[in-house]
Amino acid sequence: MKLAVVLLNLGGPDSLAAVRPFLFNLFRDPAIIRLPAVARYPLAALIATTRTKTAQANYALMGGRSPLLPETQAQAVELEAEIRRRTHYDVRVFVAMRYWKPLAPETAAAVAAFAPDHVVLLPLYPQYSTTTTGSSFADFWRVYRGPGSRHQVCCYPDADNVVVSHADAIRETWEAAGKPDNVRLLFSAHGLPQQIVDRGDPYQVQIEATAAAIARRLPELPDWTVCYQSRVGRLKWLEPSTETEIRRAGSDGKGVLVAPIAFVSEHVETLVEIDHEYASLAAGLGVAPYLRSPTPGLRATFINGLADAASGALFPGKAATHPYRHWRCPESCGKCPWRGESA
Repeated sequence: MKLAVVLLNLGGPDSLAAVRPFLFNLFRDPAIIRLPAVARYPLAALIATTRTKTAQANYALMGGRSPLLPETQAQAVELEAEIRRRTHYDVRVFVAMRYWKPLAPETAAAVAAFAPDHVVLLPLYPQYSTTTTGSSFADFWRVYRGPGSRHQVCCYPDADNVVVSHADAIRETWEAAGKPDNVRLLFSAHGLPQQIVDRGDPYQVQIEATAAAIARRLPELPDWTVCYQSRVGRLKWLEPSTETEIRRAGSDGKGVLVAPIAFVSEHVETLVEIDHEYASLAAGLGVAPYLRSPTPGLRATFINGLADAASGALFPGKAATHPYRHWRCPESCGKCPWRGESA
């Protein structure tokens, strides 16, 4: 039996010249800008053009390219080895990025050539949102024409191995700093416009569940809060912002340990926004210490969690889409894909 697992991620430019087309692909996504194509495409081109120089400066800080693809490819290699170790499947793990190479058509063709009996889409977004996982699911299935039963893991916000991976990274960071007792733990997640959540998107509920699950494993760090970063545009976004919480910590005489709980690999939001922009803000406010825990990356516990999710996706009952482990969205999350399929 052949099993194809497709890791879905955002993608990132592989050169400074790729920044503008990457931004165009991002903002022309109807899940990001909810306008008809006739209006969305020129608006995406305008936004990409106006933001290119600033974005290029950020990627220049990382050597002129995003590290997201090589990190995701390394995760794919480890995941494939782990699934081979524990199952009888002839398995291959592929990578499909939403906004830059390898894009869905290229990966879908490679999966079809493998001729799998089963295809599992496994997003590297632990918390489901219509703007990330939902968009990536639709993008891949739109172009996949190959064989195999179709399965997808919609989310895994409180999966044990994911939670442990974050908790271990946070604890190691805190211990390496000498176990400071004046630290507030900031669970920082990429933000969303409030109106998207108000329409039933599960993202905020799942972020809060992830944070609470991690916090339960860190009794030594009882002072914690959830905050949101990366706001763009004029719409109201989820609050409080990470910047606001850094300022509040400074007012309270606290240091901070920033934990990027919505990210499983290092990229511009962690390596530039958290490590440079927020670190500079903290230094100017006298917030000390300023610490940041790494993303799960290639931690064995995280890879094991992905392997569990991929294998478990083959037995979801009648639903093709399901969450990993016991998570269920509340009734208010009308955009939950599992709730729709299992109803």
